[in-house]
Amino acid sequence: MATRAPAPTPTEPAPSAHDPAHAFIDRRKPIARIRGVLHRYPAISPGVVLVVAILVFGALNPHFLAPSNLSLITQQVAVIGILGVAETLVILTAGIDLSVGAAMVLSSVVVGNAVAGLHLPAPIALLAGLATGLLAGILNGVLVTRLALPPFIVTLGTLSIFTALLLLVSNGATVQGASLPDLITWTGGTFRLAGVDISFGVVLMALLYLGVAYALGRTAWGRHVYAVGDDKEAARLSGIRVSRVLLSVYALAGAIVVLGAWTQIGRDFGSSPNAATDANLNAITAVVIGGTSLFGGRGTIWGTLLGALIVGVFRNGLALVGLDVLYQTLAVGVLVIGAVAIDQWIRKVRK
Repeated sequence: MATRAPAPTPTEPAPSAHDPAHAFIDRRKPIARIRGVLHRYPAISPGVVLVVAILVFGALNPHFLAPSNLSLITQQVAVIGILGVAETLVILTAGIDLSVGAAMVLSSVVVGNAVAGLHLPAPIALLAGLATGLLAGILNGVLVTRLALPPFIVTLGTLSIFTALLLLVSNGATVQGASLPDLITWTGGTFRLAGVDISFGVVLMALLYLGVAYALGRTAWGRHVYAVGDDKEAARLSGIRVSRVLLSVYALAGAIVVLGAWTQIGRDFGSSPNAATDANLNAITAVVIGGTSLFGGRGTIWGTLLGALIVGVFRNGLALVGLDVLYQTLAVGVLVIGAVAIDQWIRKVRK
């Protein structure tokens, strides 16, 4: 008589990568927890880098923490910090604007030549600069939204257009500050706070950050900006008018660069077509180092401020320790690559 083979003893299945319990255990690992925190609070990384940089450069050179040097750093950061706000708004929508620096210089030469060449009153000249920046932003926005062109290609083209226009308007000549009214150069004035000379351009930058931070964090428009950057199609299906949001972002970015132009005129005490030649690169650098993802949908305006301060601190600190400007640029490049690598790592966090 044949005997029945004994039934196999059941064994527990191996945990799957998609098993909720396995995912929970994975999230309890220290490295996963750190990545999760950095994903929720992207400004932590640049904050730590800034504090470490200040401590290191302060230890290497006692003059680094001198009030006069701190004043110099803040004034150097003001223009890049303002342009960084405009760039942050665009990058949050998963775009990029390579023309912010050229649009800023174009606005500054329009303001300078409106006063020196056309003899317009200072307020009218500033309004002319505002109209210039606004039109530049709207042009970028229309090309991106109406013609569905990639932002990189659009702004690469307008970079050349704005550069040609600023040379045409200025005729390659600099308008000296002595021929400009006090209102135009007002941003270069300073006042003393806790032993540090603070320029009015820095105050203008601080007010801009407060206003944009409120708009991004407390308004429906700000939530739409993040939603569009995270997933355009999902945002469209949820009822968000994606094209309108994108156009408003580029237009606002164009208006913001005028504040950078005003600050640049005050800092240089004049309007020059050769000013801020590396403004585009520095603005994008500040945004990336500040934790804003180049893929859109993640980042904070305060992270951009930290990124701008990091760039300013590194350039200033390396100069004080005697390193050539070549190595300063090298250090900034390493920071950019490191920031993008960290962003890629953080994006792999489990939802």
